[in-house]
Amino acid sequence: MESTFSSSAEAALQREAGAAGLLTPLADLDRVYELQRVVGFVRDLACQRVALQFPDQLLGDAGVVAARLEEATGSKMFVLGDTAYGSCCVDVLGAEQAGAQALVHFGPACLSPPARPLPVAFVFGQRPVALELCAQAFEAQNPDPTAPVALLSEPACAHALEALATLLRPRYADLLVASPALPLPSGSLNSEPEPLQRFGRRFPLAPERCLEEYDAFYVGGSGASSDPDLDPDLSRLLLGWAPERSFSSCCPDTGGTRDEGARAGRLRARRRYLVERARDARVVGLLVGTLGVARHREALAHLRNLTRAAGKHSYVLALGRPTPPKLANFPEVDVFVLLACPLGALAPQPPGGFFRPVLSPCELEAACNPAWPSPGLAPHLTHYADLLPGSSFHVPLPPPESELWDIPDVSLITGELRPPPAWKPSNDPGCSALTPRPQLELVESSPAASFLSSRSWQGLQPQLGQTPVTGVVSGRRGIAIAYEDEGSS
Repeated sequence: MESTFSSSAEAALQREAGAAGLLTPLADLDRVYELQRVVGFVRDLACQRVALQFPDQLLGDAGVVAARLEEATGSKMFVLGDTAYGSCCVDVLGAEQAGAQALVHFGPACLSPPARPLPVAFVFGQRPVALELCAQAFEAQNPDPTAPVALLSEPACAHALEALATLLRPRYADLLVASPALPLPSGSLNSEPEPLQRFGRRFPLAPERCLEEYDAFYVGGSGASSDPDLDPDLSRLLLGWAPERSFSSCCPDTGGTRDEGARAGRLRARRRYLVERARDARVVGLLVGTLGVARHREALAHLRNLTRAAGKHSYVLALGRPTPPKLANFPEVDVFVLLACPLGALAPQPPGGFFRPVLSPCELEAACNPAWPSPGLAPHLTHYADLLPGSSFHVPLPPPESELWDIPDVSLITGELRPPPAWKPSNDPGCSALTPRPQLELVESSPAASFLSSRSWQGLQPQLGQTPVTGVVSGRRGIAIAYEDEGSS
């Protein structure tokens, strides 16, 4: 239990924020970080102050990259190395605190639109891809040359997808090459229709074609890895891709392939279990997992209204990055819902796991909205913006008089019958009206107060007026690790 709810003080003192030293050889620095493109981006905007955002695993290169960019552009560079939430999101707040006029994001990115307008350039890196080996692996996985297949990749391998498609097109006529959904330049005019944008990618579909017709071939990861904690980007694709279509992955280094159908099935089964846990829950903790992604306030209001409609109580918690010790401070909460970007909501959990399940907004929507389609028909949405009004996937709540609220429901975990929720819209004047009662009785109490009253230990007792009054004395001096009266031991 100690490893789950607390961390060793010795481990905290020895922890390193980032890898020390240079990670990338100097000869490959310009290619990996695309410094020429970044220099052109800064010069085109004539920026004097630019923020460089690095994830923890790339902080070893940050100093050299910033020095080279300052030398080439003459602009002042600021390194953003510690984001309050996920490093895949654009840290608009950190850039504003540094007074930056633009931001360059290095490493994996969720490509979620920022909450505030800011010129952003994304550098995913360029991982080497063995094109011949990947082409042979594709042919082995897809023997039918007429089958429609979509080519996908992790962000660092996106630069090689077109070259791979060139090798395959002489035999395969129905190939769909996805590209990262980078933000379009401001003021750009394009007469062509906008391609389908899903999973942080753009799919140039032909007219009258849909993405559900295509199998998937993913270039990235490691073909020999059996780690159940998948990369969040691959998890997003496995959950959202059509279950009846095949999905295979290929290691870009060795060409080793893997059928991801079994892992996709396990992910979907886990999500269905979390939906059941959310339906059984009485108290829901809404974790604010982002402040820099667009429409996060609107999504938070939507989730609060959703829990209220289902007869549940909700608490909004702003804790930064969720960790087991933080969430263990709220034992009265039955489930937590992480309001974050698509990659942040699907990030691998810590080794010890959380004290209570952590869900995504889509799972809470499926649990609380009776109009939501059944699990076999409903899409798994990884971005909370898809649940909001204006999206093609938005499903409004049924009115209070709808029969959908009265459908009997049995918990698949406890086997008990769930009572139908009784609720009123927040704009109903009857919600605030006082009803006279013949005697004083408790109508409803706070779930947190009820949980506290059921505990055997409820904290220190104040005992006002029961303790003797004493004079003020001088306390101990120093820091907790070594007070002055403790000597040098």
